[in-house]
Amino acid sequence: MATIRCDIVSAEANIFHGEAALVIASGEAGELGIAPRHEPLLTRLKPGQVEVIGEDGKRQSYYVSGGILEVQPNVVTVLADTALRADEIDEASARRAKEEAERVLENRGDAKTVEQAQEQLIQAVAQLQALERLRRTLQH
Repeated sequence: MATIRCDIVSAEANIFHGEAALVIASGEAGELGIAPRHEPLLTRLKPGQVEVIGEDGKRQSYYVSGGILEVQPNVVTVLADTALRADEIDEASARRAKEEAERVLENRGDAKTVEQAQEQLIQAVAQLQALERLRRTLQH
């Protein structure tokens, strides 16, 4: 089976480096599936999950806060401000951040505060969704 090299990199660390049969991510225009020999591509990523499927079919899930996905003939690179293995997400912190953002949005403060709360809510929901997908994967 053909593979493509995959690198997931955050501002803090190199999160993943290895071979993949398929890389799945949420681009601005929708879900992307990157397989070996994919056409070159450069796109922004929405906060959410990046899934790496190895040639053995094993799935590895990562959370990214958004960023850039670049596809070259033999490599796909995910560059994110924040990237975590899905099993490293602090569920309690994500739930608190979500609740805090929802409270701020209910009170409708100034535009800057609302914008920050919306971004915080998007990040928290994406983290919780990544955790939920990881749990479903582990149950199968």
